[in-house]
Amino acid sequence: MDTIIVGWVIALLIIVVVIALLVAAIFVVPQQQAYIIERFGKFHKVQFAGIHMRIPVVDRIAMKTNMRVAQLDVKLETKTLDNVFVTVVASTQFRVNPENVATAYYELRDPAGQLRSYMEDALRSAIPALTLDDAFARKDDVAFDVQKTVGNEMSRFGFTVVKTLITAIDPSPQVKAAMDSINAAQREKEATRQRAEAQRIQIETQAAAEAEKTRLQGEGQANYRREIANGIVDQIKSLQAVGMDINDVNNVVLFNQYLDVMRSLSDSANAKTVVLPASTPGGYQDLYEQVTKAMLTAAETK
Repeated sequence: MDTIIVGWVIALLIIVVVIALLVAAIFVVPQQQAYIIERFGKFHKVQFAGIHMRIPVVDRIAMKTNMRVAQLDVKLETKTLDNVFVTVVASTQFRVNPENVATAYYELRDPAGQLRSYMEDALRSAIPALTLDDAFARKDDVAFDVQKTVGNEMSRFGFTVVKTLITAIDPSPQVKAAMDSINAAQREKEATRQRAEAQRIQIETQAAAEAEKTRLQGEGQANYRREIANGIVDQIKSLQAVGMDINDVNNVVLFNQYLDVMRSLSDSANAKTVVLPASTPGGYQDLYEQVTKAMLTAAETK
C-alpha cells in the first residue's frame, strides 16, 4: 500500500514538473515588441509578436525591445554665421530597425544618449554656417541635413531615424527687440512711401479735375457768347425784315444791350449804387455815337 502511495506521489510530482516546464517553455510576445532570446548566455534569436516556445533553463529572454517610434527632444545653444547666439530646439523620432534588433541591443548601451550627442554635433555644424535670417528661412533644410547625418550614424547601430524637426530657434531678448525695431522701421518706411504715393495721386487727380472744370467753363462761356451773338444776328435780321434802316437797327440793338446791362447791374447782389446818365434814355444817343466812333476808328486803324 505504501508503495502505491509513493508511486502516485512521484507520478504527481512528475506531472507538476512537466506542466511547469511547459508553462516556462511557452511565452507570448505582444504586438510592436521583439524579444531577444539567449541560449547559455549567447544570442540565439529574435522573436516577434505571437506565441513561441523556448527550452527552459537553457534559453532565457535577455531583452524585451519596444518597436514603436520614440521621440527625443534636444535643446542647445549655438552661434549663427553673423555671431548671434540662439537656442535651438530639435525633435527627432526614431525606432529600432526590425532587421537589426540584436544589433541595437548589443551595440548601444544608451541609444537615447548616443542619439542626443549625434544631434547636438550635427546642429552645431549646421547652424553656424547660416545667418540668423537664413536659419529661420531654411529651417526645414537644416532639419533634413541633421536627419540625414544622424540617420546614417544611427543606422550602424540598428536604429532608423524617422523624422527630425527644428521646432524653435530663439535668439536672445536683445536680438529679438532689435529685429522688431528693424521690422517696424521697414514697415513705417513702406507706409510712408504708400502715403506719399496716395497724396501724389490725389494731387494729380485734383489737378486734372480743375483743368477739366476750367475747360468746361471756357466752353460754356464760349457757347454762351456764341448764343448771344446768334441772338443779336437774328434780332438784326428780324428788324431788317420789317424795313428798318441798318442804322436804326443798330441803334435798337445797342439800346437793348444797354438796358440789359443796366438791369444786370441793378440785380447784382454786389451792386450798391448804380449811376445812370442824366438824360436817360436820351443820353443813350451819346453812348451810341461814342461806340460808333470807336468802331470807325478801329476800322480806319486796320
